[in-house]
Amino acid sequence: MDFTNDIELCLKVLEDGGLILYPTDTVWGIGCDATNASAVKKIYELKDRTETKTMIVLVAEEKDILRYVTNPDMRVFEYLQQVQKPTTIIYDGAVGLAENLVSPDGSVALRIVQDNFCRHLVKRFRKPIVSTSANISGEPAPAFFREIVHFIKQGVDYMVQYRQEDDIPRETSTIIRWQNNLPVVVRP
Repeated sequence: MDFTNDIELCLKVLEDGGLILYPTDTVWGIGCDATNASAVKKIYELKDRTETKTMIVLVAEEKDILRYVTNPDMRVFEYLQQVQKPTTIIYDGAVGLAENLVSPDGSVALRIVQDNFCRHLVKRFRKPIVSTSANISGEPAPAFFREIVHFIKQGVDYMVQYRQEDDIPRETSTIIRWQNNLPVVVRP
């Protein structure tokens, strides 16, 4: 399926500080410009999520990690090449991102996306994009578009059409904290 129109509409919304509802390499997500604190705040409000619970940020390539993390251990890239499941890494030393995305300890959760749609979107946007599950905080992450509650759908500025009919169950990413040059599993 061609998703060119979805990409163009998403780019306009992201550039205007709005929210998108979009399929990721894991579950459907709510997204915005990860460098725009007011856009990030809109997601916290929509999800009824406390700002102390940070969100995942999607990037397109390894070089993006180098741009938004001060001193990443390069072994993380070797580790990521060995994993099968989409994996989010919590890195210390976040820079250049909205302050309300960065944990009090200065860390941020970043994932290099493999999904064709997401990769294309992030590359075209030329900035990282927030990715948080399309649910009210504390509720289960919807496995399919049809499971996303009406309130969330109404709260975004654009809903991607691509993959709305998808019936392949997807799971949230594995989350790893990179500590002392080793991966520590936070969420399997």
